[in-house]
Amino acid sequence: MKIASGFVQERIKRGPAAEDHKKDFLDVLLDFQGSGKNEPPQISDKDLNIIILEIFMAGSETTSSTVEWALTELLRHPECMAKVKAELGRVVGANGKLEENHIDDLQYLQAVVKETFRLHPPIPFLVPRKAVRDTNFMGYHIPKNTQLFVNVWAIGREAELWEEPSSFKPERFLDLNHIDYKGQHFELIPFGAGRRMCAGVPLAHRMVHLVLGSLVYHFDWQLDSSITLETMDMRENLAMVMRKLEPLKALPKKKI
Repeated sequence: MKIASGFVQERIKRGPAAEDHKKDFLDVLLDFQGSGKNEPPQISDKDLNIIILEIFMAGSETTSSTVEWALTELLRHPECMAKVKAELGRVVGANGKLEENHIDDLQYLQAVVKETFRLHPPIPFLVPRKAVRDTNFMGYHIPKNTQLFVNVWAIGREAELWEEPSSFKPERFLDLNHIDYKGQHFELIPFGAGRRMCAGVPLAHRMVHLVLGSLVYHFDWQLDSSITLETMDMRENLAMVMRKLEPLKALPKKKI
């Protein structure tokens, strides 16, 4: 929160943007003037800080966490890493650059990303909902106004939904390529579903594939000498964003 507050205070001290300066999102928030009836006359400093923090969390933390988990799983499963590299070589070429238009042709890379979202969803619990009326669901009575959480982490490891649910097997999504994470298949909903699902799914889809694919395409990776496949720490830090408890230690070597 201190970081977000720092951005806001710095912008306030700078004052109104110059005419030749293109307004950004923070400028718009600072200039906001509400009616005072159905909306506040101005956005409070506290709300500004929360909005800025959410943008940082949604735009960077979730993406970097997913890429770290995916790279970790690929290093644990060299045969999967080899398949991703081979596919990138076929689609991108020997000395190319991974572009957005390549993503649709990278079926195995897409399967790796889906499998990572299944095992390591960036947000383990979706944004809470509230029951609008008394409800009976699967034998449970849920009173009106009860706050509800959806445990995405548990859904991704449910044995009734997934074969070998604890295993990293991207190939499952080659057979189930109709399943995506855009809110239509409830067995894989890292971004939620319905009207309250994450609005940044298209951006996240592009960024995760481009960042992960570029890292694998341009570099050969190996674990730090102090770590082996058997001793690699796979524990999770269950917070707002589910990162690795111990950050991945891996060494990149530029591909020749």
